[in-house]
Amino acid sequence: MPRDEIRREETTWEEIRREETTWEENRRRRRLGRRFVDLDNGDEGDVPSRGDDLGGDWSRRDDVGGDSSTETTWKEVRRRDNGHGGDATVSSQLAMDVDKKDSVASDSSEQVVNPWEVAAKDGGKIDYDKLIDQFGCQRLDDSLIDRVQRLTSRQPHVFLRRGVFFAHRDFNEVLDAYERGDKFYLYTGRGPSSEALHLGHLIPFMFTKYLQEAFKVPLVIQLTDDEKCMWKNLSVEESQRLARENAKDIIACGFDVTKTFIFSDFDYVGGAFYKNMVKVAKCVTLNKAMGIFGFSGEDHIGKLSFPPVQACLSVPAVPSFPSSFPHLFPGKDKLRCLIPCAIDQDPYFRMTRDVAPRLGYSKPALIESSFFPALQASGENGKMSASDPNSAIYVTDTAKEIKNKINRYAFSGGQDSIEKHREIGANLEVDIPVKYLSFFLDDDTELEHIKKEYGEGRMLTGEVKKRLTEVLTEMVERHRMARAAVTDEMVDAFMAVRPLPSMFE
Repeated sequence: MPRDEIRREETTWEEIRREETTWEENRRRRRLGRRFVDLDNGDEGDVPSRGDDLGGDWSRRDDVGGDSSTETTWKEVRRRDNGHGGDATVSSQLAMDVDKKDSVASDSSEQVVNPWEVAAKDGGKIDYDKLIDQFGCQRLDDSLIDRVQRLTSRQPHVFLRRGVFFAHRDFNEVLDAYERGDKFYLYTGRGPSSEALHLGHLIPFMFTKYLQEAFKVPLVIQLTDDEKCMWKNLSVEESQRLARENAKDIIACGFDVTKTFIFSDFDYVGGAFYKNMVKVAKCVTLNKAMGIFGFSGEDHIGKLSFPPVQACLSVPAVPSFPSSFPHLFPGKDKLRCLIPCAIDQDPYFRMTRDVAPRLGYSKPALIESSFFPALQASGENGKMSASDPNSAIYVTDTAKEIKNKINRYAFSGGQDSIEKHREIGANLEVDIPVKYLSFFLDDDTELEHIKKEYGEGRMLTGEVKKRLTEVLTEMVERHRMARAAVTDEMVDAFMAVRPLPSMFE
């Protein structure tokens, strides 16, 4: 090869190596959920796209930390890989090295929170303060909780009192409107991927039931059987069957059939709902979808099509657009929607809130919870998962199974020996039994007593686990009895497309 050509080769590869750091940072930011998009502020950046190898377009703009000269560099690599000079093996290896570095950096150096993955930084705790700043939501403070108590004339739910629901978007505006006499409706959902719900699945439904009763408002519950068919490789028929089974667990939480509409995407999507889907889809660019949700060239197009379905349901147009439910809200297109959800669902509704004003609707309000940790987790470094049966307690577990799981798998903050425990006490920050009692033990006085005695070493781990076993066994047994009373006819009644004349009474 001529000497001048060699120098050009070396210069090109030096430029590529300099870009590795920028690409690594951009990819890390995309996985974190920043996605180069601040949807609530209406600002959309330019999300870099990539193919399976260097044949893709790795261009990016200066405003997301890249260099405009990068596009030329990568096009040169692609030209060489196509047989116009250079070593295709070397360039392909560079691509593999960049991907490997990206994976290591993003997997271990930062926490990841999105609708499909929740992982704390380096195995530590989820930093919820950082999530609030990162996602751009607001903290749910005591003044809002006091307003809820004043407006509903009832004690705030334990999930509010103890900070389980800790963040929000425009919940204050919903309360302002409610105080003026304006109504709203609730929307929540479930992706049916398992036969039964675990305790983490119950949390949004328990809280939504409280909101429905306290504010006397209607509720729509979406069963995303189409999503699970695409993402979990289930057949259509199996997804629909699981949706009905999960509906029974949801109904067993005690929802009012005169104020609640449960629907399956496979059964309901069409008509006005589908019109709103199309309107939303036209407002969402491919770059925006890839930026928010982290899609890549490896994902099939069914995954790209799902977010508008869920988002529509959540603004006043596809579950959060009231016009998506003409049988419920005819002529009430300005009715606002409040969505209780875990904070990992926030990206769906950032997209929805961005689109809503462009379609003439109000932005949906959100009230967002922390994660319910797995049994083996240390503190708050992840969430309970249905994919690992030993990390979760299901509503179908027997008393013996619950006791066994808590005793064998629940991560303890107690010390290695009784003597040491008596001396320094338990580490409550990492103790899972205490975390679970904070979710499910109603008595504030008893909870504080347990935390004080256990934290100072006067109560042992076995005693705390015993009390948790009692609390969860009673709760699961109560739910089991309620579910046994749910018939197929009751499921049909909740899922019937019908008006709800007394939904605001």
